[in-house]
Amino acid sequence: MSHSNDHQSEKRRLFNIFSGSVGNLVEYFDWAIYAAFALYFAPAFFPEADQTAQLLNNAAIFAVGFIFRPLGGWLLGSLADRKGRKSALLLSVSLMCLGSLIIACTPGYAVIGMWAPALLLFARMLQGFSIGGEYGSSATYLSEMAVPHRRGYYSSFQYVTIVLGQILALGLLMLLQKCLLSSEQLHAWGWRIGFIAGGLLAVVAMGLRGNMAETKAFVEQHTYPARHPKLRELLNYPKPVMTVVALTAGGTLSYYTFTVYMQKYLVNTTGFSKDDATTICTLALIVFMLIQPLFGLISDYVGRRTMLITFGAGATLFTAPLLDLLGHAQTMQSALGWYVCALLIVSGYSSVNAIVKAELFPVHIRALGVGFPYALTVAIFGGTAEYLALWLKSLGHAEWFAYYVSACAAVSMLVALTMKEPMRVSRLD
Repeated sequence: MSHSNDHQSEKRRLFNIFSGSVGNLVEYFDWAIYAAFALYFAPAFFPEADQTAQLLNNAAIFAVGFIFRPLGGWLLGSLADRKGRKSALLLSVSLMCLGSLIIACTPGYAVIGMWAPALLLFARMLQGFSIGGEYGSSATYLSEMAVPHRRGYYSSFQYVTIVLGQILALGLLMLLQKCLLSSEQLHAWGWRIGFIAGGLLAVVAMGLRGNMAETKAFVEQHTYPARHPKLRELLNYPKPVMTVVALTAGGTLSYYTFTVYMQKYLVNTTGFSKDDATTICTLALIVFMLIQPLFGLISDYVGRRTMLITFGAGATLFTAPLLDLLGHAQTMQSALGWYVCALLIVSGYSSVNAIVKAELFPVHIRALGVGFPYALTVAIFGGTAEYLALWLKSLGHAEWFAYYVSACAAVSMLVALTMKEPMRVSRLD
């Protein structure tokens, strides 16, 4: 009988972990849809004659998405620590859904004038806030849900769903471009399909999250008098906070360089067509997604610190050579090969980053401690990665960007070298 109970509880655990991480899929799908379809919908929202308004919009709306991330990390992180991981995760995916549906339904500038860009801006504020709050709450939820000896494995699913969201967004765009719609149709109304799909996916995620269990760690802690975590309480944990910042700086920069920026790099620097670059990126991301659980499982045996040191050393030494090899790749096969090598290095960080950060903080401030410093660091380092790379390229010093990524990775490596093994001093136990 106990065997079937174990089986039931394992199935329940897997359902909770899937529901906890499926929101990441939706959030990153919606985020990638915005980036992928921007070319098609920008003219609908801004007057074509007024170029200044178009440029202003793009800069403002891009920045706003990132500015609102730390705010989401702070407020939704506090909510997760006060009212439970589940309620914060439900709210974050609901806001993302609302943002997508607003973009999908907003008439163009020609119909409602300045209200069109204003509504687009509001929708991006909601989405930035949502994605900022999602990370800390879901990293905490997955880490607390996992059985102690498999925490690395289970929490690695956070990046599986993040990458799957990006792959599905690319896949939908390719399907619409190649099979279903003409370029005119995509410009006229087809771009709305992406946001409708994002909104519908979010509704499914809300259903799943509504049925998932709260974590035992949170429930047990709340049998004591409630503590309301304030942002200033993070000052009591300077070392864990700085650890999150330092690990995230190198990790997020490497991740953005080899996922978000790579498509443009393969077109702009290597000279592939947009179609070929999209194919290379999609195949590489599928490999990247599939190796996360393997690397997470390895970390359960060799330790998180070993994975982080390996990532730090690899990214410090090989970012510049790999970008150079990718820049000179002659065939799609060789580009894909070098690209996968780069993503193997990044996996040393991405597979364990959720669990490492969750293990640093006590339960009453865990979601805030993971979420806020992370969102702030991503806004500063991740949000500027692509701009900085393109700007340095325009100055004729493209290679400087690789050295900048290496320097940030070296900082992450130094922190990993000096920290204690998180599994041994974990505050999850």
